[in-house]
Amino acid sequence: MLPSSVAAAEATIADTAKALTGLDLSGGGASLRAIALLTVVSVVPSFVLLATSYPRILVVLSFLRRALGAHDLPPNPVLAGLALLLTGIVMAPVWKRVHDDAYMPLCRGEIQTAEEALARASVPLKRFMLSHTLQRDLKLFLELSESQNATQPAGKGTAGASTNVAPQNVEELGLEIVLPAFVLSELKIAFQMGFLIFLPFLVIDLAVSAVLVSMGMFLMPPAMISLPLKVLVFVLADGWNLVVAQLVAGFQSLN
Repeated sequence: MLPSSVAAAEATIADTAKALTGLDLSGGGASLRAIALLTVVSVVPSFVLLATSYPRILVVLSFLRRALGAHDLPPNPVLAGLALLLTGIVMAPVWKRVHDDAYMPLCRGEIQTAEEALARASVPLKRFMLSHTLQRDLKLFLELSESQNATQPAGKGTAGASTNVAPQNVEELGLEIVLPAFVLSELKIAFQMGFLIFLPFLVIDLAVSAVLVSMGMFLMPPAMISLPLKVLVFVLADGWNLVVAQLVAGFQSLN
């Protein structure tokens, strides 16, 4: 029983690595497959986070900290943890669809390979990304992909023939196009939200600087006065609830 279990585990490792990277490691040794799987496991979480609401939330929270002027408060682990918690709330419907469409069929034996399970799991994730991707960003990476394919030699088997086949709809686009377009759109939206967050705090900074100059207090750093005022205004306005509510609502309105 032990050799058969080991062989099954090795086959699963090779199947998973092929599904994630496209590399066929079935002919390699167990150590090679284990190294490949460890490499994939260390890299894949970063790409999974990029395909969620995490980038926008973390960037907006970082803008909020810079706008307040508290460079170390909240600390990075707290911001990252809060961003992960909010990401879990936003992505819960997507993960449920992944669980129902891919994970449970794989556990029941309805899906035989990890490659097919990942293909099913990518469908709701891709729909989420497309619903929050700007059309001009999607068009940009589609044009970049087409221009890259056009520069490749035409005699590369099926690769050369596939360059003339355009997707019939956006859901047929590959993750290599959808993911970078989604990340770019998220960064644009996050920077827009960051600008709006900065505005009221910038007004406080300008007002404090003007008062200090008019009083002739040139040697006093404006941050000593503006930071407590900004924190006071933020607390009185219930700023954390406002920011968190807007971040989550910005995703749920399109889900």
